[in-house]
Amino acid sequence: MAKKIIKQTVKKSNSNGRKDFAKQIIESCLKMKADGVNQGTAGNISVRYKDGMLITPSGMPYEIMKLDDIVFVDSNGEPEKNKIPSSEWRFHLSILKDNPNFNAVIHNHAVYSSMVSILNIDYIPAIHYMVGVAGGNKIPCAKYATYGTQELCDNISVAMKGYKACILNNHGLVAADENLQKAYHVMMEVENLARLYIGVRTIGDFSILPDSEMEIVLEKFKNYGLNVKHKSK
Repeated sequence: MAKKIIKQTVKKSNSNGRKDFAKQIIESCLKMKADGVNQGTAGNISVRYKDGMLITPSGMPYEIMKLDDIVFVDSNGEPEKNKIPSSEWRFHLSILKDNPNFNAVIHNHAVYSSMVSILNIDYIPAIHYMVGVAGGNKIPCAKYATYGTQELCDNISVAMKGYKACILNNHGLVAADENLQKAYHVMMEVENLARLYIGVRTIGDFSILPDSEMEIVLEKFKNYGLNVKHKSK
């Protein structure tokens, strides 16, 4: 049953058309800047498309990005002719390959997540029940590796197993979900949690929710927020 659902999700994702996805990617890039969670050309966004993905180009300011600038990279990592994908294309493609239920990936250098990434910790614990937005009882951190490398892909694969997001040590944040809207929601929630975590660490002692409570929360999250199905009027 699960495999059937995944296939249907991907098929629906591909049917929307390249231009629609490119537009969504650019709009989300501009929204990241407006929301104050990315600076310059640091972030990148991808969406599953056909046998590969569509991804932001390398080093191009969001304000001048056009639909035709979005780059298609196939499942073998080959970009379309005369286009240069984001330098982080490897881990975008790796995440999509590792997780057939994910159809969108967002990466940025959001300030508080980047601050957490410098703390040399393994994860953000369950300081708030919204930690469950990433799929578990913590927000995991991936070990550092040089950007754009296979080593970074491997580290992210380990950290994100079973999760929708992770913080990249000494780097930033990555989030993924079944569509771009949900991935953006996860990303923003993780950045907010990182802000809370930095704050409470500065104050001193803080409480952590037990695993038993997070199990209850995760069950409730199956019908929460963007997962709620609304009937059209």
